[in-house]
Amino acid sequence: MFEGQPKGLWTLALANTGERFGYYTMLAVFALFLGENFGFAAGTASEIYTWFLTAVYFLPLIGGMAADRWGYSKMVVIGILIMFLGYLLLSVPLGGGTVAIAAMGAALLLVSLGTGLFKGNLQVMVGDLYNAPEFADKRDSGFSLFYMAINVGALFAPTAAIKIMDWAQTSLGYSKADSYHFAFAVACVSVIASILIYFLGRSTYKQVLTVKKDKASSAEEKAEEMSPAETRERIVCLCLVFAVVIFFWMAFHQNGLTLTWFADEFTARSATGITGMEFNVMNLIWCILIVYGLCGLLSGGSSKSKLINTLLILCPAAILYYNYQQTAGEVVTVDAPIFQQFNPCFVVALTPVSIALFGWLGKKGKEPKAPVKIGLGMLVAACAYLLMTVSSIGLPATDHPNHVYDFNPNLLVSTYLILTFAELLLSPIGISFVTKVAPPKYKGMMMGGWFVATALGNKLVSIPGHMWDLPLYIVWGTLMGICLLAALFIFSIIKKLNKVA
Repeated sequence: MFEGQPKGLWTLALANTGERFGYYTMLAVFALFLGENFGFAAGTASEIYTWFLTAVYFLPLIGGMAADRWGYSKMVVIGILIMFLGYLLLSVPLGGGTVAIAAMGAALLLVSLGTGLFKGNLQVMVGDLYNAPEFADKRDSGFSLFYMAINVGALFAPTAAIKIMDWAQTSLGYSKADSYHFAFAVACVSVIASILIYFLGRSTYKQVLTVKKDKASSAEEKAEEMSPAETRERIVCLCLVFAVVIFFWMAFHQNGLTLTWFADEFTARSATGITGMEFNVMNLIWCILIVYGLCGLLSGGSSKSKLINTLLILCPAAILYYNYQQTAGEVVTVDAPIFQQFNPCFVVALTPVSIALFGWLGKKGKEPKAPVKIGLGMLVAACAYLLMTVSSIGLPATDHPNHVYDFNPNLLVSTYLILTFAELLLSPIGISFVTKVAPPKYKGMMMGGWFVATALGNKLVSIPGHMWDLPLYIVWGTLMGICLLAALFIFSIIKKLNKVA
């Protein structure tokens, strides 16, 4: 799984990991911060939240167009510096008045702009690593590994946010509202780590460092050879995929809004036994190691590798059993933001499973092409909201922010698991598809187009937020129906998409 990948993949992935850790530490508590610090109602908070997400994912289009002209690496560096300034401003506690609201707006704009210059262009650089013939057949698996690595940062983010806020309240005496700024300050530190990784590892990806384009470059020559008709066909196919992606992200990014509200209002705030163990991030790490060990055993290898993989299963299993014995009767507090650790956990755990499965299918000549995987991802997302729809039938009307019901936390954990299956079929594969299909002279802009689709989906996240006073089965059922319709659309044009895949 890890063999045969270009060295630059790991440097760029780690640089993105640091940035994502800060972003998701901030995002894990941001929706709750809007209510706690400013007293915003659910509708207002959902608008601010979704406009921010929209900007974060729309501005990569501008960043990509700038990078097509001035170079991807230059835009990455400028972006991460601007991002740092935004997090720094957001981490200053200014109260809940007009000045604080204005400062928050400026900070969100800086974070959005910085992310727009950084995120898409870094991923274009990752795609360029696979332009060499010896790496061409590893593009999909490479992006899956890249996606897995950056989710390591997201995995620890909710726990970091909760722990540092608790420390600020109990040890430093800050109010709950002011303690949120400590979570935002974590993002500043993580961005600094990202900058250092990017510069210290430049030698591993020097082949994709770009300056102002030379007309004699091979990429330009390839672009000149591509006919206008072929260029147009590729752009049309990408835009059709982008149209589907909009509705996936609308459904998926409910994790920071309505699914977090569901955790706050309808999910038990304590757990015991195995369920309680799920909310300790280290227990999740041990489970991930067991999955990696099982994948290693099933893939075969030498006697030494089999021994290592066996130990990778048995040692974490023994630790988990010991932890269970020590904490079986312990009541664990379940905070609403902590549920956001499960998606990155499942991404990290299931990526080797996904790579192994599609690698096995590939050897048999049966691996589905990227557009088919994207369509299957939409169907799986619909299944997640089918579960939520059925489970929510008969629930009382919501009355945010009051706690009105005590669902077993495993309902949300299961929903995040299913959504993660969908994400692995759609997100890293979709990004890989863009880097492969985009006309060379427009690859920055086309990667920006992927993020614009994500931005539009993020803006639509607010629709279920405005529906929050309706019976919940209507909210979840609407999301399920949208995912089904998007899947039907992509399968209706699958031949056209497979032609360029």
